[in-house]
Amino acid sequence: MNKDVFFENFELLADAPNGVQKLRELILQLAVMGKLVPQNPDDEPASFLLERIKAENKKKGRKGGIENKSKASQTVEKELLSLPSNWVTARLGDLIYSIVGGGTPSKRNPEYWEGDIPWASVKDLGKEKYLEQTVDKITELGLKQSSTNLIPKGRVILCTRMGLGKIAINKIDVAINQDLKALHLFEEIDLNYFYNFYLTQNITGSGMTVKGIRQEDLLNILVPLPPLAEQKRIVSKVDELMALCDQLETRQQKKKELRSKLNSAALDKMFSAENQDEFEENWRRICENFDLLYDNPENVEELRKAVLQLAVQGKLVEQDEGDEPASVLIEKVKAENKKLIKEGKIRKTKKLQPIGTEETPYSLPNGWLWTRFGNIAPYIEAGWSPMCEKRPKEGDEWGVLKISAVSWGIFNPLENKALPPNLKPRPEYEVKTNDFLMSRANTSELVGRSVIVEDTPPELMINDKVLRLFFSSFAYKKFYNIFNNSQTARFYYAKEASGTSSSMKNISREVIYNMPVPIPPLNEQKLIVEKIEQLMGLCDELEGKLRKAREDSGKLMEMVVRGLLKGTAAEI
Repeated sequence: MNKDVFFENFELLADAPNGVQKLRELILQLAVMGKLVPQNPDDEPASFLLERIKAENKKKGRKGGIENKSKASQTVEKELLSLPSNWVTARLGDLIYSIVGGGTPSKRNPEYWEGDIPWASVKDLGKEKYLEQTVDKITELGLKQSSTNLIPKGRVILCTRMGLGKIAINKIDVAINQDLKALHLFEEIDLNYFYNFYLTQNITGSGMTVKGIRQEDLLNILVPLPPLAEQKRIVSKVDELMALCDQLETRQQKKKELRSKLNSAALDKMFSAENQDEFEENWRRICENFDLLYDNPENVEELRKAVLQLAVQGKLVEQDEGDEPASVLIEKVKAENKKLIKEGKIRKTKKLQPIGTEETPYSLPNGWLWTRFGNIAPYIEAGWSPMCEKRPKEGDEWGVLKISAVSWGIFNPLENKALPPNLKPRPEYEVKTNDFLMSRANTSELVGRSVIVEDTPPELMINDKVLRLFFSSFAYKKFYNIFNNSQTARFYYAKEASGTSSSMKNISREVIYNMPVPIPPLNEQKLIVEKIEQLMGLCDELEGKLRKAREDSGKLMEMVVRGLLKGTAAEI
């Protein structure tokens, strides 16, 4: 790929998944491979630069690491890095005058702290390229009576223990702690070039509790070294492209904020629609402007949530004055419940109190009313949780559902554990088609979520954390599954769930029975479900288009990366 194609597609590449970050990484990788700027034959070769460094070392009575390496090993390293002909490979230890560590003045002595000397620790690195200020400062006494060292400005400071990989160039004189090392590089090494190179390294360490890199390993890192003039050209090009990345990132953030505002406005219009025609018009506008409102397939989930909420507020289908009102329907429900209790088919539960005005989360359309969930689902049972085998059931074995079988909106019978052969199954807990199942114990995000079993293999039982709700024949299960997964129900369960950890919340039968739920006319319940299925199908289609676009964008990025890494500097 040539440079014109690369730069023409720069903004397009930035729109790939995590595109700007990948572009930053690609720019740095190309820089240290000699592929970001063309080589100039008039530049003094880096080998001359390295010879001067070796001579300086020799004059000062030091032996650099390169002198102890064979010519063959140097050649192999160069070939491995595929460097341009006028570059060389050197070990980090050969390129520095010195490496200095630091320490921490005693925290117990207040005379060591709150002084005028900047003192750097891991928390001061990794935010900016240049270190110009620190969180903490120490006194002259703290400097003198501790193992810390004052590092003159113009050094490279690295994290070698905590915060591995962090780097900065200090623009101020600064003391450092024991997790940092300060490198004094030879003048032939551009500090900014070295900074860019170091960001391409995957610095790993050793240690059981806190990972750290040994000084020996640090000094043996191989550094690809261009001529000094080229180092400066590389730094200039990197700065130029990184600035462009910053602009793209800012533009993307502004687009995201604008998209969020447009999205909220579009959804608000649907919620405030006064009639069915107005709702349909607002929905059509969302579909027609989908690319403006959504750029991420995961964001479509917000549209789904809005559709569910609109459904349970009676805004998806138009009310029919000819429908039997919910006030009549609830009387039929109550009569049916009394009959079932009398016949012994369901147990009598604690009487549910009327719903107060303060409990109703929103106003309902004419013909609807609020009631307690326990009035339309008068009986709830939990299953059985024996010690099972750590594998799904096979063939005609019995299995016990895991909570994950009912957590994600669609019943997943594969999420089960096999019942051991020595345990007798309990058929009364077997899952049946059209069961309404929900989790009573789960994470704060998933507790109380429900599914309706569309199809299931035989010999599967519910566990004691999966509840099965039995409904009145005058309540349409699919509608109440929609309500139970709506934002209104989620807010209720979040408020009423017990448990101190967000990773495991619990809801009791009493909490479920007492949840306020709307009752639309029975015919309208069915029409709402039909409308939901239609709109969810459209959401799936729109989400699929976004996923395809993101996949294509990702493939383009991969193709560009491969092309650039295989190409030469002259080509890009």
